[in-house]
Amino acid sequence: MMHTRVLLMTLAVGATMLAGCGDDSDATKSTPSVTQVGPSTTPSTTSDGQTTPDGETDAPSVASVVAATAQEPIALLPRPGDDGHLWLAERSGRVRRLAIASDGDMLTSTGPEALDISDQTTTDAERGLLGMAFADDGSTIFLSYTNLDGATRVVSYAFDGDQIDEASRSERFAIDQPYANHNGGHIVVGPDGQLWLGLGDGGAADDPENRAQDPSTELGKIIRINLATDETEIVVSGARNPWRIAFDTDGSLWVGDVGQNAIEEVNHLPVDEIDGANLGWSGFEGSAPYLDGEGRRPEDPVAPVFEYTHDGGNCSITGGFVYRGEAIPALQGAYLFADYCLGRVRAITLGSDGQLAQEFDLGIDVETPISFGTDQQGEAYVLSSAGNIVRLIAA
Repeated sequence: MMHTRVLLMTLAVGATMLAGCGDDSDATKSTPSVTQVGPSTTPSTTSDGQTTPDGETDAPSVASVVAATAQEPIALLPRPGDDGHLWLAERSGRVRRLAIASDGDMLTSTGPEALDISDQTTTDAERGLLGMAFADDGSTIFLSYTNLDGATRVVSYAFDGDQIDEASRSERFAIDQPYANHNGGHIVVGPDGQLWLGLGDGGAADDPENRAQDPSTELGKIIRINLATDETEIVVSGARNPWRIAFDTDGSLWVGDVGQNAIEEVNHLPVDEIDGANLGWSGFEGSAPYLDGEGRRPEDPVAPVFEYTHDGGNCSITGGFVYRGEAIPALQGAYLFADYCLGRVRAITLGSDGQLAQEFDLGIDVETPISFGTDQQGEAYVLSSAGNIVRLIAA
């Protein structure tokens, strides 16, 4: 796993989903299923985290349990009002409703898939079903995927009780993708009740058409979709391949943005600094100057709050969210993330000045972590493209 180029060429899911640097190998998987696994746990090890002006603390004591296995799980989250269940999206295009066991650790399928759009998408290269979200009242499910032509589509379906009404399908957003990589695709319902979508720069390498800085296209942006009118608004520019985005309880926005050749980055935007923010790509990779052609470098780019290099086997960030659960008190307020190649789950905290306070290695290894999930209580799951759905628990 430490040799990134070998890994990128051989993983069935297509490691370019996150690395975004060029391999378009096909994904081949077995029949979709969700299998309960466990309850064996993996204890954490102590971090040698960085010190900061806010002071160093010991790494949170964290363990993990494999709660289930699935086919390329890509999103896991609760549906408002559907207590005792989580909803799972698989990259192949299937959506499943999972029951949470009484101990909270295990997940089991409640039956056949709740929705199957596998005939509308493909998992070639970095494509597929890439994001899922629910309306605040749980009445609507939103899916973000690439269609058979590789174009990004965001659609919604209404619920009839606990069942998805397939006849209610409505297309909410559409944009063509010039290349097969850097699709982004994560969607969340923000604190404003609107749908937010992270889009990559359109693909290839080095953003050849400078789309991330081009205000005439949504590519390379984080956009807001008005759910009443379906009108879109560019909110954040200068993204390469945001994987993924998350709002914290204070309304601030976190973005894990995949790097080009050397640097992976985490961006944090306070609530009053989100609109109009520019993350700097492709004039900057992380905080380092990158391309300097005409229109490449914005005047006031937002610097990452955390970045790391590809040294040691890293290749591509998988962004998570700020932990607000209760099972691991020492993890409260920490932003979770991982690297797709290295597979180690990590966390950072910010100080009162909004700058990096500390980095923690949580000592949890997940094979090819591709996404994070959460339940109704804010507890954390790590999704592996190899199939495992890993729940973080107190050691």
